[in-house]
Amino acid sequence: VGEYHYPYTQDILVGVAGLAAPDVKVDGWSDWTVSPYWSDGTRTLKATIGHGLPFAYFQATGGNAQITTAGTPTVWSNSGTTIGFTAGGSDYVAYAPTGATWTVSGTTISSTLAGKGYFSVAGLPTTASTTARATLAATYGQYAHAHVTGTKVSYAYTQASNGLATTYTYTTTAREGSATGTVVSLYPHQWKYLSGASPITETYVSARGAMKVLTGVSSYKTAMTFRGVLPELPAVADSSGGDLTTLNGYLSAVQANPEDNRGADTYWTGKGLGRAARIAEIADLAGNTAVRTSALAAIKSRLTNWLTASSGESGSLFYYNSTWGTLIGYPASYGSDQELNDHHFHYGYFIAAAATLAKFDPTWATSSQYGGMVDLLIRDANNYDRADTRFPYLRDFDIYAGHDWASGHGSFGAGNNQESSSEGMNFANALIQWGQATGNATVRDAGIFLYTTQAAAIQEYWFDSANQNFPTTFAHSTVGMVWGDGAAYSTWFSAEPEMIQGINMLPITGGHLYLGYNPAYVTANYAELTTNNGGAPTVWQDILWEFLALGNGDQALANFQANTGLTSEEGESKAHTFHWLRNLAALGTVDTSVSANHPLSATFVKNGVRTYVASNTGSSAITVTFSTGTTLTVAAGKTA
Repeated sequence: VGEYHYPYTQDILVGVAGLAAPDVKVDGWSDWTVSPYWSDGTRTLKATIGHGLPFAYFQATGGNAQITTAGTPTVWSNSGTTIGFTAGGSDYVAYAPTGATWTVSGTTISSTLAGKGYFSVAGLPTTASTTARATLAATYGQYAHAHVTGTKVSYAYTQASNGLATTYTYTTTAREGSATGTVVSLYPHQWKYLSGASPITETYVSARGAMKVLTGVSSYKTAMTFRGVLPELPAVADSSGGDLTTLNGYLSAVQANPEDNRGADTYWTGKGLGRAARIAEIADLAGNTAVRTSALAAIKSRLTNWLTASSGESGSLFYYNSTWGTLIGYPASYGSDQELNDHHFHYGYFIAAAATLAKFDPTWATSSQYGGMVDLLIRDANNYDRADTRFPYLRDFDIYAGHDWASGHGSFGAGNNQESSSEGMNFANALIQWGQATGNATVRDAGIFLYTTQAAAIQEYWFDSANQNFPTTFAHSTVGMVWGDGAAYSTWFSAEPEMIQGINMLPITGGHLYLGYNPAYVTANYAELTTNNGGAPTVWQDILWEFLALGNGDQALANFQANTGLTSEEGESKAHTFHWLRNLAALGTVDTSVSANHPLSATFVKNGVRTYVASNTGSSAITVTFSTGTTLTVAAGKTA
């Protein structure tokens, strides 16, 4: 089976008797709720629905509340204001105001609402016990009239402990009674990091795995550890001798054309910038100033051109569209203009390259020069500033789902979708690197929130590395695309296993160490690739071996050394591939048991021996302290 879905089916239809609205409007929204509104001039209905909310809340005028069921409902409780019933194989409870009752006629359940105009309907977790079902109905009923009217996320990064605390807050309005809490269900990337709360026993089935339930809460918190990122892997193995000679040979081969640009649009320009940034970082670590200078010059020229709009210019520029609140780069591609697709993919490369340039040319990166334009790219894809009304807050990032979506319209039958989770992480990492290089803690911390949350979501929903979320009938250990209602072992552009799996690996950078948080899964993922491919990869070998190196560096390096004539992936270079593989073979795997009090840090372990790494983009030396007590002094502008 190459994909799985939990497609929408209509168990119940909630409305107002006689309502015949010509369309649906949006009455309001918050971080993970929306309030649709219908009116035919005589009757109105306003609903509030949201991610993880078992309840849908309603306000009605001009007619009776009406619930139409798919087939004759099985009513298992009907007492005063509350009716419990089963439709379409699922259990529901409808809650009317005090003084109201529910009547059942065929497939129609209705109530006058005692003239009060509000009610709610909840879907219950699946349970085989009649007693448990009644208990759930009563428990949920305590909060049935505390309508959720707003949701908001907040986060705080504590550098001293590298901790990320995220708070999910609910605003409720009591239509009657005094309850302030509500009932919420959490995805695995949330409940696995839940802090200070205990879910009930029952769970919901979802396309993301089991959802656990909290009752009576106005907020909940998750506590995660940010494991750190690096501008690039340290040169522990290729800094001298034959390895340095080999690396410098590869660097010399790209000196004249570090970008190897494959297209004029924002995506392919970004890929070229990303390639040049890797080369600049490696050349700096290797002490090859000639190649570093060439790569930085190419980045600066390209970015300066794109971030400058001259009179009469029609390409290599960005245009702000106030109607849609978006910044569009031209030439556009892959629907980035007409559908607002993929902005985080495209712009992440620009921002990451700008972060590399900022370390060596801080004047260029000041707000009065080009830093302000880089900030616009950040705000367009994922605006971190709620007060900035030019762009929506976190446009591409689904706050509750914990990851980006790629489609701008999102109107597929299966919901929205995203294949390249790793290019989404390239954007998050770019914010961390840019914020650190320019001294902007707000941008850096926004990147840490996106990165840490999404790293957890990718392990659950793209990799299912704990083997808990994919349906048992799904025959893969990874997916190429996540959909709103499921996932697929596929891409939009290729059926080759190398690309289905590789699109969730590239670009490989020092900000992609999250790919190696579970080394055993890395080797399992690669093993599936070779099985599905009928042997070793024949395309994108460099990307796939760089991924494999996070689980088995020695094997990945041996693969490369036996195939040095390979053709690099379009955003890669042999210089970066060799540097990455040679150094991971020496460093080992990412040690997730260790963190540090500095965002640009990482720890590796091989044969029980740890290597601590930190990078300093500042102008004076720093001392980084790791959670083991080890300290590392890092000179200005260096990696130690």
